[in-house]
Amino acid sequence: MTHFLDQAQIAAILATYGYWAIFIVVALESAGIPLPGETMLVGAAIFARLSGTIAIENIVVAAAAGAIVGDNVGYWLGREYGTKLLERYGHHVGLGPEKLRLGQYLFYRWGGAIVFFGRFIALLRILAASLAGANHLPPGRFFIYNASGGIVWACVFGFGAYYLTAGFEKIEGPIAMALAGGLVIGLFVLWRYYKRHEARLMREADAMLSQRR
Repeated sequence: MTHFLDQAQIAAILATYGYWAIFIVVALESAGIPLPGETMLVGAAIFARLSGTIAIENIVVAAAAGAIVGDNVGYWLGREYGTKLLERYGHHVGLGPEKLRLGQYLFYRWGGAIVFFGRFIALLRILAASLAGANHLPPGRFFIYNASGGIVWACVFGFGAYYLTAGFEKIEGPIAMALAGGLVIGLFVLWRYYKRHEARLMREADAMLSQRR
């Protein structure tokens, strides 16, 4: 794990700001600012186990709440501003109107899984909510998958780090690499599927969007 914050810094931050520090860092990361939210969660859990001065249950609640709130902010920003930016500048990177419609369709079908599993992958943890908003994933579906992902993520990394302490740091890196590798493979499979069925997917996207207007 790459440490943007070491254990001493995390302990000092927690001593000054308490659980709010966890909530704010995780929320800002989830909203799209590249902060070490997962490092803060894991470090706080280890500190709780070693010091006994803060409760792991409250750490998990603060992290889950931060993830849910931050992702909702990111979703709103993506929905309000991301779509306009994509429509205005998307053609510069090969995202013309047809590709934007297709992106909305793909997020409508699989966006929930992207939001849920994106919580466990560093880059997607920052971007998934904004992308979901920009691609008009329905708000209710977003909230369900977002809340579920945030709670499961906080429990896995919070309780995992608390009960395994230093041992969790040794396995966290391989877990992150395995998830990143799975993401790359999954994107490649989706790309191949898209290339083989591009025309059909575009027809389905147009049909879906015409029904929603």
